[in-house]
Amino acid sequence: MITRFKDRREAGRYLAEELAGFSGRSDVIILALPRGGVPVAYEVCSALKVPMDIFLVRKLGVPGHEEFAMGAIASGGVTLLNEGVIRQLRISEEEIQAVIEQERRELERREWFYARRLEPANIHNHTVILVDDGLATGSSMKVAVRAVRQSDPAQIVVAVPVAPASIREEFKSIADEYVCVSSQEMFFSVGEWYENFSQTTDEEVRELLQQAGRSFRQSVPVSSFR
Repeated sequence: MITRFKDRREAGRYLAEELAGFSGRSDVIILALPRGGVPVAYEVCSALKVPMDIFLVRKLGVPGHEEFAMGAIASGGVTLLNEGVIRQLRISEEEIQAVIEQERRELERREWFYARRLEPANIHNHTVILVDDGLATGSSMKVAVRAVRQSDPAQIVVAVPVAPASIREEFKSIADEYVCVSSQEMFFSVGEWYENFSQTTDEEVRELLQQAGRSFRQSVPVSSFR
């Protein structure tokens, strides 16, 4: 069993091995959750020879303790709130709405910067593999699954390098398939399972998307996903 990954690119190569059954299929598309999920997904799409795009999701951090999630939002207006956390920490409606508005502005900025400069992927009746660099609470991935369902894909696969073992059953119940390279019983943060967990920049995201687009156009007619 893998204990720690060197970096996100190595994690993506291990994840690609777990997803080998999807290789070369014309009905498969990978959607990465920026920013950390993009280098992982790039390695997966390169190995499987399937197209890649991104799906924008923003964590809603607890005011004053932003590392803890009280929910998430996604493109298309989908919002998921963790009512248990909100009640326990007595977070007011005003505080919730302020965080939602702040994260919505950041989501829109990222859409402008790199996401919508590409033609959005057609995921209707396709198998969608949602990729991130790991799951902790899973809030962002849960809202991504909910939002992608609205486009009526044939199948949703949640795929990550590392996650708590306790989260497996929850994702198996909301996704059609759940793939995790390394499920850990003791889990505090995603970053502890990487030797290098430096922040992925917007520029890296844009560059990897461009590289993935060029590779895909060279191997498969673009019209396959229109």
